[in-house]
Parts: sequence; C-alpha cells; structure tokens
Amino acid sequence: MANKIIRLLPDGDPATGMQPSNLTDPKAFTSGDRTERNHTFFKTADESVLSGVWECAPCKEVIGSYPVHEMMSVISGSVTLTDADGQSETFKSGDVFFIAKGTKCTWHITETLRKFYMIVT
Repeated sequence: MANKIIRLLPDGDPATGMQPSNLTDPKAFTSGDRTERNHTFFKTADESVLSGVWECAPCKEVIGSYPVHEMMSVISGSVTLTDADGQSETFKSGDVFFIAKGTKCTWHITETLRKFYMIVT
C-alpha cells in the first residue's frame, strides 16, 4: 500500500463494508451467532503491520500464547480478558488496550465486539 493518511471507519470500507473472516475457532462461539467480519485498511507488503476493523459474535477462547502484538480500541460490545494469574479486566466502547505477543490469556467476548486494531508481528 502507498504511504498515506488513512481514516479507519467503524463500518469498514464505504463501498464494500466488512467481509466475512474466520480467525475464530467455530467451536469457540458461545451462541448460535457465528458472525465474524473484518476490513483491513492498511497492511505492509510483508503483512508484519496490519490495521483495520474487526467484529465478532460472543465467543470464548483460551490463548496459550497471543500470536501478535496488538493494540485495540473498542467501538462497541464487550470483551473480558483474563491473564495467566486469573486477573480479569473488561473492555467496552471507548476503551483502548494492548496485548503483548506471547501473553497467555482467556479472551471472552460477552457482547458482539467491534474494534479497531493495530497489529505488529
């Protein structure tokens, strides 16, 4: 992608919106809703840096080692993260948080989550 200033929009691309994605294990969903959508606004040629908007229905996953460094800003919904020591924190609309690569945690979306993300591998 060319070097430029990019506005991240909460509904994805104005022309195409958000597209289905499959980052979440289908067994992790906690309701009949298995909606998961994404729009990547920016990525480097080697995909070591990505930025976009992602949405996912309620689910719960135990993550043994978070695969990337990721900063997130919650647009809507709710996610509760529990670290390896059992400490939990819930993030809702307007909250910004970061997970370091390698972090062990439980990721529990309790209300359909939409977030902006910035990922560095």
